[in-house]
Amino acid sequence: MSNQRFQKLLESGQIGRVRTRNRMIKTANGTSFIEPTGYVGDRALAYYEAMAKGGVGLLITESCGVEYPLGVQHPPVQFHLDDDKYIPSYSELVKVIHKHGCPTFIQFQHAGPWNPTGLLPKRDTKAASALTQEELPGPGFAVPRAMSHDEVLEYIDIWAKAAERAAKAGYDGVEINGGTCHQINTFLSRVWNRREDEYGPQTIENRARFMGDIVREIKKRLGQDFPVTCLINIVEYRHPKGTTIEEGVQLARYLEEAGADAIQCRAHSYHHRDGLIQPEKMFYPEPPDDLPKDLDWSRKGKGALVPLTDAVKKVVKVPVFCACRLDPIIGDEYLRQGKLDFVGMTRRLLADPELPNKVIENRLEDIRPCTGCLHCIDVRNKNQLLECMVNASLGREREYELKPAGKKKRVMVVGGGPSGLEAARVAALRGHEVRLYEATPRLGGLVPMAAMVKDIDIDDFLDLVKYFKTQLSKEGIAVYTGKKAGGAEIDAFKPDGLILAAGALPGKLTIPGSDRNSVVNSSQLLKQLRFFMRFFGAKTLQKLTKIWMPIGKRVVIVGGAIHGCETAEFLIKRGRQVTIVHDGKALAEGIPVEDQMRFLPWLDKKGIVRYTFAKFEEVTEKGLVITTKEGEKKTLEADTILVTLPYQPNTEIAESLADKAPEVYKIGSCAEPGLIVNAIADGAKIGHRL
Repeated sequence: MSNQRFQKLLESGQIGRVRTRNRMIKTANGTSFIEPTGYVGDRALAYYEAMAKGGVGLLITESCGVEYPLGVQHPPVQFHLDDDKYIPSYSELVKVIHKHGCPTFIQFQHAGPWNPTGLLPKRDTKAASALTQEELPGPGFAVPRAMSHDEVLEYIDIWAKAAERAAKAGYDGVEINGGTCHQINTFLSRVWNRREDEYGPQTIENRARFMGDIVREIKKRLGQDFPVTCLINIVEYRHPKGTTIEEGVQLARYLEEAGADAIQCRAHSYHHRDGLIQPEKMFYPEPPDDLPKDLDWSRKGKGALVPLTDAVKKVVKVPVFCACRLDPIIGDEYLRQGKLDFVGMTRRLLADPELPNKVIENRLEDIRPCTGCLHCIDVRNKNQLLECMVNASLGREREYELKPAGKKKRVMVVGGGPSGLEAARVAALRGHEVRLYEATPRLGGLVPMAAMVKDIDIDDFLDLVKYFKTQLSKEGIAVYTGKKAGGAEIDAFKPDGLILAAGALPGKLTIPGSDRNSVVNSSQLLKQLRFFMRFFGAKTLQKLTKIWMPIGKRVVIVGGAIHGCETAEFLIKRGRQVTIVHDGKALAEGIPVEDQMRFLPWLDKKGIVRYTFAKFEEVTEKGLVITTKEGEKKTLEADTILVTLPYQPNTEIAESLADKAPEVYKIGSCAEPGLIVNAIADGAKIGHRL
């Protein structure tokens, strides 16, 4: 039954001749799921089938190269349809999507000078015009040569042939990616385009001509009613020659006249990695002084690009949409206001492909939330298989297909952090009787602390804990908080399976003077914060810590991995004078590369001193004595020395409970300290194994 609350979001839509079953579009994103041979394999088929089965209105298959390997930025793990031999495997992909009543387009792209990973080999990089290394508009680009006029015409043919292959494979339409700094945008943007022919920057028509010619050629070969959508930068920031909103709107109107059936709007910010594809990250660690004023920042990035779709809708008749951390509630609101025609989503559907169906069934509380952590982006930038921090089934859809257990078991979970919560959830869904014990008064382990340390409005960690609480309650799992699971509890329940997910032990600083009162272990600080969180909650406590904290004014943080760096950010924002001391090279290890590229310059801006390859010598009444990598002995004066060294496995609980059940499993940080993504993956693995 359709949910009347989201009547606008759930009404059917039209793009060209294609009818969509609702207004939600799964926008394109890379997965690295292509086979090494270039063919579509089982992993990709299962992933896209899950997306289609989840009820989305239109599914746009990920960025697919029209030329290979020159035309992609993630070889050899990026889709490409540059040869007829691949058509049958793409046809199989279309079939599994169509099987669930979902239309599908494929997004085509050519990387041009875009080299976001920095891993591309030296190659014949081509763009609208030649630029020197010094003229490149920021990092992440290869130096291009100018395309000749004949090459421009050749590429129009290359793009059209790719569309022909897509049509033969059964795709309902194609999307042309002219955004970011890919090949097509080097024509659209004056930042790149210095040509003097009819494809030059002299007029809007000239700048849009290359993309318009591609649209026209596709329509000529496949019919005027074959749907073609265009993705473009409506506006570009941080460069004097960047496309203005007024120009972007005119580009959209020109493309409509060329035959485009819909416009996907994007913004790009030069000198800001990945531009504005994840607009909420403009607030990390703090918003820049030049935060674009013509975008909507009222929700800290959610819906930021909607002013662009609103502007474009005023001058075109074809549908307009964007993807900018929209959720069903915000998306439906903008649809009702007439500011867009479709709601684009990517990361939210990675977190929960069933989101559309759950909206239809009015089960919003069952939607697994995207926290905005950027793990999905981080692994892709390393050319690794796509993963989602909160959805361990992503890319493992067939392996983790939910099947009833062969034998119902009594399962006890010790620990209510992310690994224990996920293990309990999956085990209960498979029919097991589950009990969960958490020694502290609150579920979530360190997740609520992570939410408080990070910006709650950017990273939605609290929503994740709320989701787990809801699911455990719905599955009838007996949850005991503020209570340790000892021998008596285990003997009373007599579990067939015992899952130890009690978390890790804090790393210790063992040097002379480390027992001084000025030395505070991260677990001690967390214990104090947990006490106050019982009364105030994470959001309120986050504000109160800006007034008072049991930490001195001068703080030396021992340990420069993710925990140390995030703690440093937290303290810096609360007026502490922070120094970071790390005994290794890789500062900020564990933080996504996207965030590192914002975080480390922010530390520089704040004047934060960091030492790497340091040796910790002793703690004195003045502070921490270290030996620097240059061999110099220094005393870092401090009121508080905060130890955030790597966590250690919890061997104590494993040894004490090892023989208490026929099956005993150690998972999450209890077994091997890691990140939330590792913990949830561990929990899912055991939940499916039982």
